[in-house]
Amino acid sequence: MIDPHAIVDPEARLADDVSVGPFSIIGAGVEIGAGTVIGSHVVIKGPTKIGRNNRIFQFASIGEECQDKKYGGEPTTLSIGDNNVIREACTFHRGTVQDKGHTQVGSDNLFMVNVHVAHDVEIGDHGIFANDTNLAGHVHIGDWVILGGATQVHQFCKIGSHSMCGAGTVVLKDIPAYVMSQGYPAKPHGINVEGLKRRGFSKDSIQRVRQAYKTLYRQGLTVKEALAELESDDDSAVQLLVATLKAASRGIIR
Repeated sequence: MIDPHAIVDPEARLADDVSVGPFSIIGAGVEIGAGTVIGSHVVIKGPTKIGRNNRIFQFASIGEECQDKKYGGEPTTLSIGDNNVIREACTFHRGTVQDKGHTQVGSDNLFMVNVHVAHDVEIGDHGIFANDTNLAGHVHIGDWVILGGATQVHQFCKIGSHSMCGAGTVVLKDIPAYVMSQGYPAKPHGINVEGLKRRGFSKDSIQRVRQAYKTLYRQGLTVKEALAELESDDDSAVQLLVATLKAASRGIIR
């Protein structure tokens, strides 16, 4: 399953059925789980752990040192979950000791061509990251997030689960769960209702989330005042929104 033109370090640990294409380089400290397919001309450096049934296409660079001038060669790490598709020319960097020293990518994500995942980023599951999207250092992304082509996310921003950014969006502040946004800088444009329907949210939960959005964005309240009202709603979907508001560290898009 390993092409004779590939280079695999003796200290790398690959499951028996991992496929590695020609001219790919797998370094020391790399672990790759069963069923994963590595295309041609891929470079993977360790310490990096890649789970099961991933597909990594040609010219991707995975587990490289970060682009942070504070980085001094410390043994930081990268982990990638299961069932991800990482398309051509994507770049995923390891963490820094100024944070947790670790970059974490979840499972069942699609990374389209030329997506960059910087140091110390945390990504959940079931996301779609369209071509030329860039995630700066320390960014946190929830589950089921969709980022349109060429979305740019500033360092330390958090993007809540089930949210969606249109193409070319520049994210300079945190985006709460469920919120659709667009523009430079990103501005809120309602709730991702269609996404919630597809994922099985009940009509009542969707209606409560829509009302919560109005409380947050349409009543002229401060975030603190809106939180005081939303905390009394015991619906689990609304409480996820509340949690993202409480976790916001850069302020939220308005």
